[in-house]
Amino acid sequence: MNTSTPLPLDESSLAFGDQPFYDLTLTLLRSVRDHDFATLAALCDDDFGIVDIDVTGAARPIRDRAEWEEWFTNLFTTLETMGAATDSLILDYKALSQGTLGFGVLEFRQTLTVGPHVATFDCMATIIWKLTEQGWREARWHASLISSDIPAALATAA
Repeated sequence: MNTSTPLPLDESSLAFGDQPFYDLTLTLLRSVRDHDFATLAALCDDDFGIVDIDVTGAARPIRDRAEWEEWFTNLFTTLETMGAATDSLILDYKALSQGTLGFGVLEFRQTLTVGPHVATFDCMATIIWKLTEQGWREARWHASLISSDIPAALATAA
């Protein structure tokens, strides 16, 4: 893992900005932060499905587009109902692009803020990208939880 200062999503990066798919990866994370389903849905193809992390920190396999749409619409609705905010800090990023396929490895810290309580989740994601007629699209996302720090008030609410 990179030991430099984590980067907020709205700051440019000299460290990672030259890596393939970095701007697209930022768009993915910003879309989740902003609950922007339309932008997220347009950028994600996910024809290989995704593995994400549920609210308990467990792996959540999602195998098709219908499950994907349900996952994100339910997630965004739940977060909005809770008055919760999420954000991500980039810890490290590396990517390769070869022809019509590419992949990136993203280490990030996601935060969940509800009132005065902030939970943190350090994650590593592998993202597969494919070139389509519409441009590059995320074809596979697999996130793993590395560590978490959840305040007791939030842990009992889940």
